[in-house]
Amino acid sequence: MLKPHPTELRRLVEEYEALSASPATAPESRIADLAYTLCVSTGTRDVGRALATARAWLAPDGRDTAAAEPAAV
Repeated sequence: MLKPHPTELRRLVEEYEALSASPATAPESRIADLAYTLCVSTGTRDVGRALATARAWLAPDGRDTAAAEPAAV
């Protein structure tokens, strides 16, 4: 599986987290778009798992490989 560039993945995670923190002011469609893109980028089907996988891939030590494995499709 191809992995997204770390800079782009970090941007997606940060934007998703920022918009999710204030859903009343964020466009729902943008949050849904980011969730979808995170899932596709990490090979997962759940945004929670996508975030966990992205964080594991972005971890400086790279030791959390269990969370980095994509869900079976």
